[in-house]
Amino acid sequence: MQNLDVISINIWDTLISLANLIILYLIVKKFLYKPVKNVLKARQNEIESQYNNAENAEKKANESREQWEKMLSGANSKSDEIIKNATDTAKMRSETIVNEAKERAQGIVRQAEQEAILERKKATDGIKKEIVEVSSALTSKLLEREINKDDHRTLIDEFIEEIGESYE
Repeated sequence: MQNLDVISINIWDTLISLANLIILYLIVKKFLYKPVKNVLKARQNEIESQYNNAENAEKKANESREQWEKMLSGANSKSDEIIKNATDTAKMRSETIVNEAKERAQGIVRQAEQEAILERKKATDGIKKEIVEVSSALTSKLLEREINKDDHRTLIDEFIEEIGESYE
């Protein structure tokens, strides 16, 4: 018979690992998943409300067009021309309203993209600034007497430009 001590399972280690996993899941869910989901939901609701407003306006335009058609159906050719003009106007208005709603939605998306780009640029600039400060402190301690301040500044600027080019 073989000794089964090698293949033993420690129940306490398993329970502690399971508890750690559950705690980590709850933390991630609370601090990351829910806020991001709420932001996305709010934006989606705003876009849907704009589309609903556009649809309601289009329905109203269609209803008014139908009323005109019913009232003027028995009239002479001049009344037929008036109906045509009214329906064309209603169509143009509904198209204008729908297009404005689409433009607003696209504007919101563009604005969000621009904000993300600006945040990335701010973060990159912050990193560059920190690198300058750290490299300045290190090099000033290491090369304090070997290089004058102008040469030191030139070296740091060249280093930052190289880093900036590698991030872009």
